[in-house]
Amino acid sequence: MENYTWDQSFRALFDRCVAAYKGGNCDFTTYFAAADLAFLGAIGYKPREFYDFIEDHIDYGDPCAEAAVLIAAVRRDYLLTIMEGEPSPHEISPADLPAKDAEMGGVRWLPRILRKAQAKLRGELHPDMMFCCGGDRAFLREHDIHPADFLRVVWAADHGNDTEKVLAYVLRR
Repeated sequence: MENYTWDQSFRALFDRCVAAYKGGNCDFTTYFAAADLAFLGAIGYKPREFYDFIEDHIDYGDPCAEAAVLIAAVRRDYLLTIMEGEPSPHEISPADLPAKDAEMGGVRWLPRILRKAQAKLRGELHPDMMFCCGGDRAFLREHDIHPADFLRVVWAADHGNDTEKVLAYVLRR
């Protein structure tokens, strides 16, 4: 993988997968050649996670390709900078997430998206979970926060452990 052009490689793969999905192929396991899988691993992405962005992009128009690249950039930066390129052996399951109606400081959904953002940064989301799913997008849209910006705020707030800092950021929006 070329670091200088990784974003272009991401976008080319994204566009190729969009074309496959639009062509009726919903079996994401057929989307990726060995080189694609190596690329995804190098930026900290799982094939299913990548597919979920494609599926939501086509079915709901959100996230757009540019947002997907920006989200990938944060994950990639975290993997290379904080995790020194070593993927986490851990994975959180849907049962590990706070309830959808859980609140933090009176803000519904914040505990859930915060936990998902922490796991997204570390590459620990179970394949059945997606950071920036429909519920996350509704929360982020309501608070006028870009998904990649939220990930960076979580990172800057002691990897999400400083929940008061994250809460204050959301409340300022």
